Amino acid sequence: MTAERRVLITGASIAGPTLAYWLARSGRAVTVVERAPSPRLGGQNIDIRGPGREVVRRMGLEDALFAATTTEQGTRFVDRRGATIATFPAGTADSGGATAELEILRGELARILVDASGPDVEYRYGDRVVGCDQDAHGVDVTFEHGAPERYDLVVFADGVRSGSREIVFPGEAVTRDLGLFTAYGVLPRTSDDDAWWRWYNATGGRVAGLRPDNQGTTRFSLSWLSGPTGLERAGQSEVVAALRTTFAGAGWETPRILESLDSASELYVDRLAQVRAPRWSSGRVAMVGDAAWCATPVSGMGTTLAITGAYVLAAELARTDDHRAAFTAWDARMRPFVDTVQSLPPGTPRLAHPKTAVGLAVFNSAVRLAGSAPVRALAGRFSGSDDANLDLSDYR
Repeated sequence: MTAERRVLITGASIAGPTLAYWLARSGRAVTVVERAPSPRLGGQNIDIRGPGREVVRRMGLEDALFAATTTEQGTRFVDRRGATIATFPAGTADSGGATAELEILRGELARILVDASGPDVEYRYGDRVVGCDQDAHGVDVTFEHGAPERYDLVVFADGVRSGSREIVFPGEAVTRDLGLFTAYGVLPRTSDDDAWWRWYNATGGRVAGLRPDNQGTTRFSLSWLSGPTGLERAGQSEVVAALRTTFAGAGWETPRILESLDSASELYVDRLAQVRAPRWSSGRVAMVGDAAWCATPVSGMGTTLAITGAYVLAAELARTDDHRAAFTAWDARMRPFVDTVQSLPPGTPRLAHPKTAVGLAVFNSAVRLAGSAPVRALAGRFSGSDDANLDLSDYR
């Protein structure tokens, strides 16, 4: 058993519980501290691909995740009247497709991961780290509410806007703004809602989406191109007013979405940005997931990166009692994979958010062509293996 037994993790979303699961299996005493007062069970559809699927198999969770999927059958692009422009069925393998084979609500995935951690992992809600002082033998951690404690290792897994990250890595992470806001929420399901992700483009760089879930409701998203406004830090009433102004006259199902919004709505808005950090560890402190390398939802690989990165970190720590060697090996293994995922196609996300009527017509024509049966068959035949992959065979 390793001498570095006590580990603190910040963040109980995806990367944090995955890391806790594997560290506990290697004999460590793990505490996860989460700023939210209770488990965050809401959220939108996310997917798990490639190496992330392999990790959840090794955790014995794949069947449980499939039992909790959103039932989404694929992606359908629609016009202002709701008529179909093109359809893209869900993938039938570990990778591929706008809709992956394994689609699940973020909160459902987090719940399953936390439950799988087992009784040896302690979860503390309603607190956060406000100070870290480390020496050669450990880390003294100060909490906002709880008493100070000493740990052997500390790992920050608290998201793209990690407050913990700035305590140990102040100003180091470079944030690449994508110029896009996205808002997520929940609607009552109607008879017109089906098992497809319906994607609608309006002029002005606006996109609306409706997606099924497994809870009898429909998840909506609104995204739009915009310069920085600070809306991601605004209160609910200000966010609702901004959404109603931005999507006024957009057409399709946007009136239904906007009319559903009030002060009590389940609503989340964020400005998409990538995180690129020159290092992911310092002494006995590391960071993992979006806090270290957020690729944004437009990459389609954020959850996969979180799960895979946490697994590789735990595996490297299990191989040696020298945390410095483990962190170095983990960085060397993960960084090329992260770099590949963060290299978004040129024009992302602007190409998918055309501003003018001409641009929208061109976009819809391209989608219609891509969705035709001959082009889909040709793409499937010659696409080859997924470039964004990571070989985990040597960790068995």
